[in-house]
Amino acid sequence: MTSLRDKALMMMNIHCLGRNLATASSSLLPVQLPAPREVHFWYVLPDEVKSTNLLNRYLEILSPCEKENIITMRGEQIRKRALLARALVRTTLARYQTNCQIDPKSLKFRKNNYGKPELDWQYADDWSRPPLHFNISHTSSLIACGVTVGSAIGIDVEEKQRRLKNDTLAFAQRFFSPLEIEMLTHIVDPELRLQELIKLWTLKEAYVKALGKGFSASPFKSFTVRLGDHVKGNIHTPPHMISKGHDITVETSDELKNPSSNWQFGLLELAGSHYAAVCIEQDSIDAGNESIPIDLTLRKTIPYVEDEYVSASDSAVVIGGLTRLSTCDY
Repeated sequence: MTSLRDKALMMMNIHCLGRNLATASSSLLPVQLPAPREVHFWYVLPDEVKSTNLLNRYLEILSPCEKENIITMRGEQIRKRALLARALVRTTLARYQTNCQIDPKSLKFRKNNYGKPELDWQYADDWSRPPLHFNISHTSSLIACGVTVGSAIGIDVEEKQRRLKNDTLAFAQRFFSPLEIEMLTHIVDPELRLQELIKLWTLKEAYVKALGKGFSASPFKSFTVRLGDHVKGNIHTPPHMISKGHDITVETSDELKNPSSNWQFGLLELAGSHYAAVCIEQDSIDAGNESIPIDLTLRKTIPYVEDEYVSASDSAVVIGGLTRLSTCDY
């Protein structure tokens, strides 16, 4: 009788195109917990993961339910991306150790009332459980996982070359708020308008995911993403571009004159090909102090093989929000 593992491997039909990258001695590099107001952002490029043995190893650390979900997906690349996403979450969270080593396979998850996954520690009461929060996002060419301690987090990644079936403004009319639509109409160049729409979409996705409620409970039209300088100055004409150095705020329909300071954003260009947005909930002590930036630590990874610290360069450029890229801590 064919085992679940063998069935999954047969359905994935992934061929090894290079050397075997995984070895018996491969392990996960332990990482210190994020500091307050710090986000650890891990990402993997699916095209760089080509070893069948390595993919096999990722499959082994998944739960039976996760394996079954992957098996039922149609399309080799879709199954591969789903496998990498689940493996990235498990291997990333297992790195954050306190007084014991964590096996990625042992991690348990639960969902909140809206379906957002959360960690469900399955250890003794006397074990120091870090209040880890995480969120994942993926495109066909990049998969990311963001991690914080004690702060709700939402992330989103989108390809810069994403194309819409409909006209940009027609698309915005369906999903965006009136102020956001007004901002887009001020951009004459069609390509620049599309890029600003993708940035807005990325930020709005990150915010909804940080709320943990999902799109149906927090429709995009019900809130506006704006630059802090325009909010403070009570300027109602929206900015034409999302730019570096400006704080980014979110306003719900009932607080257009009193924007919430409970959420903080970062927007960056990643790998020259993607936009990535981060939204975190501020501590009640820091709420209202908008001058303190988010510390963002970026790592590109192939779990069990290599981790690469990503510094501020052509590979990672902050383009919006009060965010600074951290220096390497290991």
